[in-house]
Amino acid sequence: MASLAGALGLWQLLTAYDVDLWLRFEQFPTVVEVASAFADRVGTETYRQDLGHSLRRIAVGFLLAAVLGVAAGTAVARSRWAADLLGPLVEVVRPVPAIALVPVAILLLPTNEQGIVFITCAAALFPVLVSTRHAVRALSPVWEEAVLTLGGGRARVLFSVVLPGALPGIFGGLSVGIGVSWICVISAEMISGEYGVGYRTWQDYTVVDYPGVFVGMATIGALGWLTSTAVESLGRRVTAWLPRPADRFAPGPTRAAAAPASAAAPRSPVLLATAPEKEPVR
Repeated sequence: MASLAGALGLWQLLTAYDVDLWLRFEQFPTVVEVASAFADRVGTETYRQDLGHSLRRIAVGFLLAAVLGVAAGTAVARSRWAADLLGPLVEVVRPVPAIALVPVAILLLPTNEQGIVFITCAAALFPVLVSTRHAVRALSPVWEEAVLTLGGGRARVLFSVVLPGALPGIFGGLSVGIGVSWICVISAEMISGEYGVGYRTWQDYTVVDYPGVFVGMATIGALGWLTSTAVESLGRRVTAWLPRPADRFAPGPTRAAAAPASAAAPRSPVLLATAPEKEPVR
């Protein structure tokens, strides 16, 4: 909070005094002007409608990308046939920016709404797919061999070993994908959208309403932060079984005090019962 307040304070000073030191702040709206524009707009029906459209597009596109990316990444990592079939296609299409697919979406899909969802899905798909592929390939084969030795089949290996073991990498890709999705959905709304935060931001720019432009930018930043935090929080809950260094940021005495406590802990009753008794010294 202090860092955000400091940045806003610096912005207010630079714009209020029209500082012009190579970077020209005299045309920038002040923080007060942006806050006033935000207060005027936040309660309107148009603002809520734009939020609803952008959030729906993100939700549909991102969920599709999550399902397809995890499925395709797992298949490529586990199957030679899938790697030979999908691997070259992924490596050829992955470098193409998702926003460059706008003409493809316009030509292929019947409505602009479907085109924006398609671009959003394409933006998040490849981070999720690549992260899943690397996470699955990094799993130790000992776990799979243990399940097979105990009589488990391929489905048991997939749902008991592969997917749980790859969850940290999968959620890393999801966290990256949600951020890229916001970048591309806003760009797609600016180009071919109807309603949405990106569409409204571009309209404000065309009518030279710069405080409105910054209202849109602030809204995009807040939405991106909230959704990314939600994905990371879900990832921590789903992977709660992972060992975590809880005392990473603890002060030195706290960590030092933990060692004697663990050393002085009583021995397990099982170990005490099975330990051989010493003969008395005569």
